[in-house]
This record gives sequence, C-alpha cells and structure tokens, in this order.
Amino acid sequence: MAKKVRPKSEDEADGFEFPSFDETKFVHHEFEQTFATVTVFALGLAYAAISFLLGRLNITFVLPLVAGLAGVVFSPSIVQRLRPLAAEYTRGEWAGLILLELFAWLGIWFLLTDVFR
Repeated sequence: MAKKVRPKSEDEADGFEFPSFDETKFVHHEFEQTFATVTVFALGLAYAAISFLLGRLNITFVLPLVAGLAGVVFSPSIVQRLRPLAAEYTRGEWAGLILLELFAWLGIWFLLTDVFR
C-alpha cells in the first residue's frame, strides 16, 4: 500500500537557497577556455600542415597519419605547458578540446591534400 504524502511545513519549503555565483571566476574560466580552444585549433592547423608536407614526400601514407595522431595524443601536455590554468579543466572540457583538435587536423589535412594534388 502506498504511503500518504505528508504536507510540508513552512520551515521545509523555505529551506532551499541558491548557492552564491562568482561572476569573476566564471568569466576568467570562460576566457581561459577560449584561449585554450584557440591554442588547440592552432595546434590542429600546425599538425595538418606537417601531415600535408610529409605526404608530399611520397614516402608512405602512414607517416603523415602517425605524425598527426601522435601530435593529437601529446597535445594535452603541450596545452598544460602553454596554459597554466589547465589543471582546472574538467574531463568534458578536455574531451572537447581533443576532439576539436582531431577534427581540425583531419579536416585541414584532407582539404590541403585535395586542393594541392
């Protein structure tokens, strides 16, 4: 049998308070994320240019792929050295930055490869 709903007293209804919101901390964190995004996109462009130049050597297709993937894998350590507040990033922020770099590298590399055949 279901329990009866107990009516709330006035003390329980007024017990919730919103936590304080630090605007300056929020703005600084958003600026930090913006600079990290620009940094990661620039790294993706650099890895795309390196992969394109390695592909123009006509050695093998695997070398540019491995070079770009190695850059994407080691980019969090580069970002941590360039951005001192990177220790505050969450897993979701890191995932977003790594995926942005991966797709920037692949997209620009394929674009360069297609245009300059």
